[in-house]
Amino acid sequence: MSKPAVSQPSVEEIEQHKKHPLGRVFQAFTYRDFRLIWFGAFTSSSGTWLQETALAWLLLQLTNDPFYLGLNSFLAMAPILLFTLLGGVLADRFDRRRILITSQLAQLTFAVTLALLAFFNVASPVLVMSALLLSFLTGCAQAFGGPAYQSLIPMLVEKKDLPNAIALNSIQFQLARVVGASIGSFPFAIFADQMIAAAVSFGFNGLTFIAVIIALMSLSVRHIPRASIGDMRSQLREGLNFVWHQEGLRSLTFLAFACTFFGMQVTTFLAVFARDIFRTGARGNAELMAISGAGAVVGALIVAGLGHIKQKGRYTLIMQIGFGLSVIAFTLAPNIWLAYPLIFIASIFMMCVFSLITSLVQLLVTDEMRGRVMSIFMVAFRGGMPLGSLVTGTLAKEFPLPSVLLVQGAIMTLLAIGFLFSNSEVKKH
Repeated sequence: MSKPAVSQPSVEEIEQHKKHPLGRVFQAFTYRDFRLIWFGAFTSSSGTWLQETALAWLLLQLTNDPFYLGLNSFLAMAPILLFTLLGGVLADRFDRRRILITSQLAQLTFAVTLALLAFFNVASPVLVMSALLLSFLTGCAQAFGGPAYQSLIPMLVEKKDLPNAIALNSIQFQLARVVGASIGSFPFAIFADQMIAAAVSFGFNGLTFIAVIIALMSLSVRHIPRASIGDMRSQLREGLNFVWHQEGLRSLTFLAFACTFFGMQVTTFLAVFARDIFRTGARGNAELMAISGAGAVVGALIVAGLGHIKQKGRYTLIMQIGFGLSVIAFTLAPNIWLAYPLIFIASIFMMCVFSLITSLVQLLVTDEMRGRVMSIFMVAFRGGMPLGSLVTGTLAKEFPLPSVLLVQGAIMTLLAIGFLFSNSEVKKH
């Protein structure tokens, strides 16, 4: 496959960034195409977080059962396990922009459908079941769009600026989390009818997908797929063998799964902490989500500023230890005022781990294999969260939720310590 020409920043833009103290942190913004996709994705992600915050609260109010929060998260992410590997093969065979546009159009349709169901106030059991189904369908669209998006980012910048671009991409998602979660309580405060409030949130999310579609259509780079060699099954097998026979990639994929399976559950169940433990209601839920997102933004900024540091793998493991310990501390928080800084710190460590792992994987793979390798990575990275949510939601029926999360934080910490003192290739990258 011939590599497309990356839209180069002008000399003036580069010099201006070098003069500015934050130039190194925001280096990837000197590339026009990266700026386009970043702001388009930020708009859409803000709407997604707004919908996630509203949907979590609505499901809890309609069912009065935290199990449905875990089930919704599982159904939204389960397609990652089912279809992402296929999406990775397609990302290496077809135009990645077209795959992404199709994915965005599908997600727009699902969000608007959910908004209409809430607006017309359908019966609670029907609305709950419909919401769960639409979460699953949205996950299906993301399963095909995700590998294409992850494979597109390295095409927008030079390799030397790839770690910075990945960190900034993480920032847009987490900054959108702050924005989306912060305004998540507004519709419920403005409208007395919670169904109307939910409909507004879901409808707004649907509109934000238009921003990504416009950005994708405006990109100057083009993905020229390599002439297909073999059928899709053989190409998928080639990708699996590539990851399996490289210990570094194999270990990073396992660590990504462990972090999302054990670590991300604290954010999935924040609504339970807000309502049942700290008793702060919908506003407290939105505040916890926003503070967690703010911490993640800070973590991504830290990684963006690090640039090409040596021993990224060792730093990743140290950050994972900090992540696990801060999750443990959050579960032991006696009040909301101590919980706020603890979830902020936990989110800093979380995003440092995620950004560093993703950067290492992207740097270890060739462009011809990128779609398939990133799809395997995404199965582990994003697939760990729904499996963990389902397990956590089930265990929370039998044991106190803080106790369940405390054990998960301890396991995550011990895994990182084990890798830190092993002979794994991860420490050498």
